[in-house]
Amino acid sequence: MEIIEDKQNELLRRRELKIITDAGKNPSMEDAVRLIAEHFKADEENIVVKSIRGKFGRKTFLIVASIYTNKEDKEKTEIISKKKRDAVKKAAETTAAPKAEGEKKEETQ
Repeated sequence: MEIIEDKQNELLRRRELKIITDAGKNPSMEDAVRLIAEHFKADEENIVVKSIRGKFGRKTFLIVASIYTNKEDKEKTEIISKKKRDAVKKAAETTAAPKAEGEKKEETQ
């Protein structure tokens, strides 16, 4: 793993990284987060991988990522994807549905 750029962004309270890594296949976002967490000794929940780019036929990949100082700063700055928002909304509905059914049963009895 070779660090190309390592900037501290004081305004957004994060460390911005550009890293080149060697891998047999294109690393997943989770693999990139684990790799960065191990190398920089950071918490995985405070790391955001922006992109993983590779060139055809090469085994080197450019990873662009940010390491936030804490979870609150990450939540303030990063945009949550629609897929994750829908998953959180669906999980909240499934936990709320059994509670609502239990309350209806109590009212009818």
